[in-house]
Amino acid sequence: MLRRQFLTRLSSVLGASLLSNTPAVAALGTASYSNMKPADWKSLRALFPLTKDYIQLSTFLLASHPAPVRLAIDRHRDLLDKNPADYWHSKFETIDANVCQSAADYMGGNSRNIALTDSTTMGLGMVYNGLMLKSGDEIVQTTHDHYSTDMSLAYAAKRSGAVVKRVSLYDEAAKANETEIVARLKQAISKKTKVVAVTWVHSCTGVKLPIKAISKAIRSVNPDILFCVDGVHGFGIEDQDVSQLGCDIFIAGTHKWIFGPRGTGVVWGTDRAWQMIEPVIPSFSASYMVWLGQLTQDKVAIGEHMSPGGFHSFEHRWALPEAFALHQQLGKDNIQKRIHQLNTQTKQGLAKMSHVKLYTPKSPSISSGLVCFDVNGMTPEQVVKALHQRGVIMSSTPYRESYARFAPSLLNNEQEIEQALAEIKRLG
Repeated sequence: MLRRQFLTRLSSVLGASLLSNTPAVAALGTASYSNMKPADWKSLRALFPLTKDYIQLSTFLLASHPAPVRLAIDRHRDLLDKNPADYWHSKFETIDANVCQSAADYMGGNSRNIALTDSTTMGLGMVYNGLMLKSGDEIVQTTHDHYSTDMSLAYAAKRSGAVVKRVSLYDEAAKANETEIVARLKQAISKKTKVVAVTWVHSCTGVKLPIKAISKAIRSVNPDILFCVDGVHGFGIEDQDVSQLGCDIFIAGTHKWIFGPRGTGVVWGTDRAWQMIEPVIPSFSASYMVWLGQLTQDKVAIGEHMSPGGFHSFEHRWALPEAFALHQQLGKDNIQKRIHQLNTQTKQGLAKMSHVKLYTPKSPSISSGLVCFDVNGMTPEQVVKALHQRGVIMSSTPYRESYARFAPSLLNNEQEIEQALAEIKRLG
């Protein structure tokens, strides 16, 4: 009923001209890539306004918006600016479900199990602080996790009285292997363990965890343990259906490898997992209608119910489907092969340099899109600065023990990788 009222008011206030222009503007969002062939990396690069003054080896940090995403953002922003109340009212009851469906089409699983967030950090905070834990319960995490995981779990433990146990899965990242990783994690699980939290691809070393094997090991000890994964640095690279990955909760920002709008993210969870987590921030989805007495909670998709409410940068969130569509146009399998190809080229080149120590495993089975290394006699920050002066943008890992880091992506080519390697060689 409310939706019909909003749409009636929208038509009268916005007028036919504004609404009739929407499909034409929307079409621009797909025109940029509708004719692009799968694995057409040159055409993909042309969709980005990135400066050509540098070789970009740190685009995983915060995505540049490709043309389809920029056009969609502009379309929504224009209509919001012209009539914010009515345009928002015309969207708010259906748009989150549509965005969730686009996410499910790309990542797998059921759209009703996907919550929308503003970032990986928001997703981690929302999930871990919503856990229904009690004093004495145990959370197992690793020593390789990001600050956001560490702090979210610390906050959750402080509030609930739960205990956090941290385990190292490998001593030397370059020699990390599935057998040792799984054995160490399994050994850390006790009768008190209620949650296991890991990171799919470690941004500190570039190691990619064997999530399916870890899941199997956890289930063999206690199938009731909640298995949560920060998946942001595998999401947009690995050709994987998250519902088949083996975890209960999958958390990722979409403004990194996905090329999604800045300030967007997703959380996927199984029905059982969501039942073990309470909302931290009230949703502005159909749950609002439950509060008004116009719906019952069983009619609300669990993902929408768990999505933090409030007013967001709507033009960005509503443009997220364009990023998923672009990835599907390129082909998930093609993307995985391409990124692994460029990363293998990078690791092979670095491994030949006597003044470089490579930390990331060489095998694509235990690594993904990040390559971590050191240059003898230089700090990571010095390496980053020296390469920047020579036209290469890279990064250092934001951890207590920091390394220099390359992140070869779909926006790079073989020639750029060789040029970056040549600059590292010159540092010897």
